[in-house]
Amino acid sequence: MCTAITYKTKDHYFGRNLDLEYSYHETVTITPRNYDFKFRNVKNINKHYAIIGMAYVLDNYPLYYDAINEKGLGMAGLNFPKNADYKEVLIDKDNIAPFEFIPWILSQCANLDEVKKLLSKINISKINFSDQLPASPLHWIISDKENSITVECVSDGLKIYDNPVGVLTNNPTFDIHMFNLNNYMYLSVEQPINNFSHKLDFDIYSRGMGALGLPGDLSSASRFVKATFTKMNSISGDSESESISQFFHILASVEQQRGCVHMKEDQYEITIYSSCCNMDKGIYYYTTYENSQITGIDMYKEDLEAAELINYNLITGQQINWQN
Repeated sequence: MCTAITYKTKDHYFGRNLDLEYSYHETVTITPRNYDFKFRNVKNINKHYAIIGMAYVLDNYPLYYDAINEKGLGMAGLNFPKNADYKEVLIDKDNIAPFEFIPWILSQCANLDEVKKLLSKINISKINFSDQLPASPLHWIISDKENSITVECVSDGLKIYDNPVGVLTNNPTFDIHMFNLNNYMYLSVEQPINNFSHKLDFDIYSRGMGALGLPGDLSSASRFVKATFTKMNSISGDSESESISQFFHILASVEQQRGCVHMKEDQYEITIYSSCCNMDKGIYYYTTYENSQITGIDMYKEDLEAAELINYNLITGQQINWQN
């Protein structure tokens, strides 16, 4: 399961937690402008916007989990089991496989207006990457520097929702997540007021009681509420250090610790990595489960006119700064 968020200070930020019980040995991958993007049912794109993100690279193809392009458009795919319903190939549509969706959008679009034009012609098709790697059930958050949308391919068609909170988790569908926020409108960052009864004198015995009832479990519905409340009330300075620090703190509020979500045998779901992308500067920051030190990769320090993928293996071992 996963959580994706956006955040804005002086610059604009986009990123996510990837929560799984295993890793595919993903890498921070830069796709330069002249890499030849091959698609199964539409024309290849061999000249496009540069992209940086986290990907599982297989057969020299970047299977992006989350990424931004050089225009400041970001996109992430999150697990959406049982709800995702991909369609058969249609003659009059742009038939895009789920694993092609992030490259298809980020290679061509600079903002959400351009994204929506592509989405009007798209058919997310039931196509596997290979027999050994079937299509993952996903839904997506797509964000430019000002707004976000959520895209879901479900049984009754393609749904495109405005996403005013800039947050996405997993099931249920996005409209239900947004409706569920109504149940938490009483939450506050202020100390509570006694609305229970004027006949009773209550003791405000702790700080933070205005947020009593804020979910703390690891279900996707609860993480959506927790991440939204934390993000919408989040305050930080405008510097890069303060901004990315606050971003990772927001993601940390919904991270998963080994042992709390048992999958099978000795497997437990954990937050394998957390990412934060500066959409203005093209920098991809990340931490991993074992390495809480923030690592950054700047796409503009690479040759973006190249034609070959650029991959950075994750630094997964804990980095400790000894002071004595």
